[in-house]
Amino acid sequence: MSDQITQQSAAAKAEDAAAAALTLAGKDDATRSEALEAIASSIEGASEEILAANERDVAAAEQLLADGEYTQAFVDRLTLSAEKIDSIAEMVRSVADQTNPLGRTRVARHLDDGLDLYERTVPLGVVGSVFESRPDALVQIASLCLKSGNAAILKGGSEALHTNRVLYELIRDASEDPPDGWIQLIEAREDVDTLLGMDDRIDLMMPRGSADFVRYIQQNTSIPVLGHSDGVCHVYVDRLADLEMATEIAFDAKVQYPAVCNAVETLLVHQAVAEEFLPAMAARYRGADVEMRGDEVTREHIDIAAASEPDWATEYGDLIVSIRVVGSLEDAIDHVTTYGSKHTDAIVTADDERAQRFMLGLDSASVFHNASTRFSDGYRFGLGAEVGISTGKTHARGPVGLEGLTTYQYYLEGDGHVVGDYVGPKARSFTHEEFDGEWPPT
Repeated sequence: MSDQITQQSAAAKAEDAAAAALTLAGKDDATRSEALEAIASSIEGASEEILAANERDVAAAEQLLADGEYTQAFVDRLTLSAEKIDSIAEMVRSVADQTNPLGRTRVARHLDDGLDLYERTVPLGVVGSVFESRPDALVQIASLCLKSGNAAILKGGSEALHTNRVLYELIRDASEDPPDGWIQLIEAREDVDTLLGMDDRIDLMMPRGSADFVRYIQQNTSIPVLGHSDGVCHVYVDRLADLEMATEIAFDAKVQYPAVCNAVETLLVHQAVAEEFLPAMAARYRGADVEMRGDEVTREHIDIAAASEPDWATEYGDLIVSIRVVGSLEDAIDHVTTYGSKHTDAIVTADDERAQRFMLGLDSASVFHNASTRFSDGYRFGLGAEVGISTGKTHARGPVGLEGLTTYQYYLEGDGHVVGDYVGPKARSFTHEEFDGEWPPT
């Protein structure tokens, strides 16, 4: 175990990360991408070491599962395999292959003769992330931060302590190119509170965990926070849906991986197709041991438990789904608006106009037509990976990839220009004409 993990204070780690961020921002894309390739190779080469550490974490978690403190879904998120490690390395390479998000001139504008303004993408600086259970999240966040020129301060859950330590040290030591201190690992809960007060060193917080935890982060820091407190996702089966397609989508959205935030929690069904659709859907769910809870009309068609009012706003994260029959597309929109968390919602319909009404009628970060909510993911969106999913509206929404880890600076090139020349009766005039240019100018 590295002394740096256990002995250096959280405040000192934040100071080191802030210093490293300035150096990292000056590294070119080739250097950052080569470092990511080194990380991928290091992870592949240390597969047995990673799995041994993970086995220790999983064994402890399974004991707590037996004691009723953890859920099976929680343990599943924690568990790695050789195939999973291969996919983690593939993800790192996918991030490396992404287009360089830095140094892009977004706007070039002539303000006047010889006075040119450029708006150019730059890193945020230092990104802090606190996450639970999934050790692959550490690699995802670190990779995206490195590619985008940001330093990273990471806090995983205690349940993944040994796995996270191994992954952190592999990433830190894989390449000599990133500056020392660009990646930091903290482990103590009190260290999180220290970081939340360091708005002069940390530029963004990305919490990934329970709704209560994310709200705690949001309410206890002045650092900008990107994240989502709940993942209450919906699939609406329209009266003009292909019911076989709807069954497959609703099944995938719930069963393919029920423990994640983009899994469906509530299934809405138009009353015109409820009698035909619900028995077949219920049979598929029962075959996968999905517990169903329904409103009164749903229970007229299938024999399931009654849903309570809190069910409609609950993120189960497990093989549980609530089902409601609605009278119209507008009723479906109203339900999602009332109970949803603005994460990901989907409509299944053969009618494009109705699909567009549903999609434009919602304020969710991601809205899908004839596709599972499970596609709401940075890797599947072609972002390489994601640091998390944001349901807010400022800076970044949905899966947050490289673009969400950048901001911009203004660069002004003049030739002795002074503001005094632009005021008074003989003031010069601005032209404000955009042109096709790059900074630095050639």
